[in-house]
Amino acid sequence: MFGRWVYLAFCTAVFVFLVAPILVIVPLSFNAEPYFTFTEGMLRFDPEAYSLRWYRSIVEDDVWTRALVNSLVIGISATLLATSLGTLAALGLANSAMPARRTVMGLLISPLITPVIIAAVGMFFFYSSLGLAQTHLGIILAHAALGVPFVVITVTATLSGFDRNLMRAAASLGAGPLRSFWRVQLPLIAPGVASGGLFAFAASFDEVVVVLFMGGLEQRTIPRQMWAGIREQISPTILAVATFLIAFAILVLFTVEWLRRRGSGTDSPAG
Repeated sequence: MFGRWVYLAFCTAVFVFLVAPILVIVPLSFNAEPYFTFTEGMLRFDPEAYSLRWYRSIVEDDVWTRALVNSLVIGISATLLATSLGTLAALGLANSAMPARRTVMGLLISPLITPVIIAAVGMFFFYSSLGLAQTHLGIILAHAALGVPFVVITVTATLSGFDRNLMRAAASLGAGPLRSFWRVQLPLIAPGVASGGLFAFAASFDEVVVVLFMGGLEQRTIPRQMWAGIREQISPTILAVATFLIAFAILVLFTVEWLRRRGSGTDSPAG
């Protein structure tokens, strides 16, 4: 019994150590004063010390609004591209007849282990030679390349539990490969595809290094604007935006967990 309490206390301490520095941003974003610290009024829980002024400034400031629109456009476009390419790659890797599968898999997930700044420098020189630097298209392609590994890993894991006999049954009933994929395989691996897409979107929405190298003033995203705000003009608006990003990350985690459970429930009858 004593060992159980020690274990729970240790887990709680680790959780607080990891999460507390992030959660402290949330109350600071309601500071009525333009400070990054708790004022005496906030510590006394004085209602006058709390305000939504920094959240209103996100909507009222055209710079932040444009950054949000850029993040959504780039993130959604990169996610659609990364999900399509990553799913196709995972389907190929799941085929036992594919040669050098381990080598190809290593190349596809290499962006996960390569330092982002190295990838950003390489992408900058590559896309500059194509005239795509400081363009939305260039950043979308770069973010898609960074998001493909997440899709490949999640879809590959989903395909490992997929019953291949279902595809053989569909073929025996006269369905071609494309029809079998759309009507049989894709609905069953959809939770894995969606999970990979969410991770790819989160990676794009949170990415700043590539945008620093390849983006101009017209391509500033939310993380890029936060970086600029810290260096150029410190404002608690950054804390309000960070609170939104924390809520977004929590939503993504809950959605991925829901998809994982749904995928487990979907795969079990087929097995």
